[in-house]
Amino acid sequence: MQSDGVGRHHLYQKSGGSVWPASEKTVANREHFIYQEGQPVFKWAVSKMADTAVDVMTRNGLNSDTVDWLVPHQANLRIIEATAHRMNLPKEKVMINIQRYGNTTAATLPLCLMDWESKLKKGDNIVLATFGAGFTWGAAYIKWAYDGK
Repeated sequence: MQSDGVGRHHLYQKSGGSVWPASEKTVANREHFIYQEGQPVFKWAVSKMADTAVDVMTRNGLNSDTVDWLVPHQANLRIIEATAHRMNLPKEKVMINIQRYGNTTAATLPLCLMDWESKLKKGDNIVLATFGAGFTWGAAYIKWAYDGK
């Protein structure tokens, strides 16, 4: 169960694991599903994904003019737009395919790179940014190695 430090739990499973193992009662009460409070999770995702992407830009001497592409996790279009806004990137520099596949979890970033490969050029500066299960997040800077096919 994740907490924001104020005691409110935003993403959790009521039962399961070693603390509250499955029983006839917990299964009957449907306590083995994931519950989420959307707004706090959204705010956390935007904050962490954007913060880490901006940090990667800063540590590598990049800015909105020198970043060619943002490859964001495709969980929610508003999270993608908020991250791009925080990085000061126009939508033309943001790879988006959520409308085609939905949230593909761990496959999101590779699918974006595959879909946009023909537009990539050797030397492009790319920032990958993600947010996922367990309230984990991360970003990486890569330089593209070849001209797209």
